[in-house]
Amino acid sequence: MSSAHAYQVVHLTEYAYDAVVNQSHGRAHLLPRDEAGQRVLSRTVEIAPTADEVHDHVDFYGNRSTYFRLTSPHQALSVTSTSRVEVDRTAHPWEAMDVARVGDRRLLELENEGVDLLARELVLPSPMVPRTAGVAAYAAPVLPAGRPLGEALQDLLDQLDKDFTYTSGVTTVSTPLETLLEQRTGVCQDFAHLMICCLRSAGIAARYVSGYLQTMPPPGKPRLVGADASHAWVSALVPGLGWVDLDPTNHQLVDHRYIVVARGRDYSDVPPLKGVIFTKSEKSTLRVSVDVQPVTPVLF
Repeated sequence: MSSAHAYQVVHLTEYAYDAVVNQSHGRAHLLPRDEAGQRVLSRTVEIAPTADEVHDHVDFYGNRSTYFRLTSPHQALSVTSTSRVEVDRTAHPWEAMDVARVGDRRLLELENEGVDLLARELVLPSPMVPRTAGVAAYAAPVLPAGRPLGEALQDLLDQLDKDFTYTSGVTTVSTPLETLLEQRTGVCQDFAHLMICCLRSAGIAARYVSGYLQTMPPPGKPRLVGADASHAWVSALVPGLGWVDLDPTNHQLVDHRYIVVARGRDYSDVPPLKGVIFTKSEKSTLRVSVDVQPVTPVLF
């Protein structure tokens, strides 16, 4: 019997402007990836009003992005992605990650693991995850050299869960990690960046993952943060296993409930939607809705 889980994801983004927009140019990361453990059955992006130009391409990190251009006057813009995805992913047991230790040279000798050499870049600082003394000091007791890697990763998840609280509206895309350390509250994007910074400070390659999380909690259990919204988590390179995904917001390893859209150095590589408009408008409103529904799977 197949262990695949199938989902339909509809992600709607709507903008309304207080004056006419003459041109819009946008770039979206809204189409799920085809990769190990995840198969895309269908994926489309619809633009309204109808765009003059729409192109998909695969970017430097293997993500599928969509460029669109509108030149007709408009005061509203909607971008809707609809995808069907099958996920057949099982989280690795923690013990399997202890094949390596923090500070192990194999964490940097990525070519010996059959991993793309571009992963070397993911040990270095990136635009939204710079090296910071505060984060390095925070991570040091959890990630000392020689500690079994699986044990260290589990402890880091525990530490972040204990020290930080999910609160929407208190941070922005540009909130520095040092500020997050001080206020100890934020959202999934913040926690992903913080965990990535912790891992890189110990020489562990780590990347940012954007996507979706579907959950139907048991009776009496809380709904997981990130359901029915874009979500973000972390991927760490573990020698012997490859990339292992962890969700610091929900204090768990990533499994079949997660749908991967894009992977990059940090959020700046994979925002769901960004662009430029030509207008005299001074105000706009934004509405985003995400619907993740289980559907009948097709055998892998």
